[in-house]
Amino acid sequence: MSDSKTSSNGKDRPGATAAFPYDRMTVERFRKTFPRARWNDDLKAWFVPGKTAARRFDRWLERERFQTETHADAKGRDAFVFDPIVSKYLRRLESHLELVTPYSRTVVDEVREVPFASWDADRHVWTVPYRSYEALRRHWSRIEEAAKRNEPDERKKRREANRGSEKERAARARATERRRRRYPLDPENLPPFGRPVMTSTYGIVVFVGCDGEPVDPDIIGTSYGDVPISSDSVWGQWRPATLAELVKTWPSRPGSKIDHGIWRQPTIDELRVARKTAASRERQRSSTGA
Repeated sequence: MSDSKTSSNGKDRPGATAAFPYDRMTVERFRKTFPRARWNDDLKAWFVPGKTAARRFDRWLERERFQTETHADAKGRDAFVFDPIVSKYLRRLESHLELVTPYSRTVVDEVREVPFASWDADRHVWTVPYRSYEALRRHWSRIEEAAKRNEPDERKKRREANRGSEKERAARARATERRRRRYPLDPENLPPFGRPVMTSTYGIVVFVGCDGEPVDPDIIGTSYGDVPISSDSVWGQWRPATLAELVKTWPSRPGSKIDHGIWRQPTIDELRVARKTAASRERQRSSTGA
């Protein structure tokens, strides 16, 4: 549903435009509450006359939202009772579900795909309303698998098994390289500096400069195997994109085949994921006072 906007109907009558997704029963309830409302073809919205129209519509809209959410929560609660998820990682409360797992990037990414799921920074749990239960069930197998994989004992076993192995050395080399915040670039096709772009290795980043330092081919092989390079590739410096920058970034057009090899314009789906990550990072930074 959309909020109202103070407006007029073109005849200087005070009122507000009211827009919300079409649903026959919702329209009937709206017309019963606002019998003087008229549809405006130019605005593709309802016009509610009156100086207090915007305030009255906002109150009605809030009631509709509450009733819709209450009904959806009741259906989700019934679905949980009929076919519950039984797991030590999921708590059932009267008003919502709580997800408590070891930290996992996969868990975070999966839970973010569940509508209305939110992170409680004070209690360190994910809260999921019952209306999102079916969505949570679709993601649950991957969530639980990742949670089990990141239990302290399981992580310790993997560390001991990989200690001194080629896999461990390669992982450490990649982590060290990432901390340097550099990326191999084609000097003839440099990305726009100061603007978020998509890379195959680090996702969406903002390039801040390029001093022309030649790239070491050995480093490319261990940390940038999927990056097309040439003998004259140079290092570029980057930083993570801020939420404000990601919000302002226009996505590539659907079906666009423009790809600069090493970097490209991000898609809308890639931007959505990056915006969620940036928003979470900024909330965490704000809560810790960093």
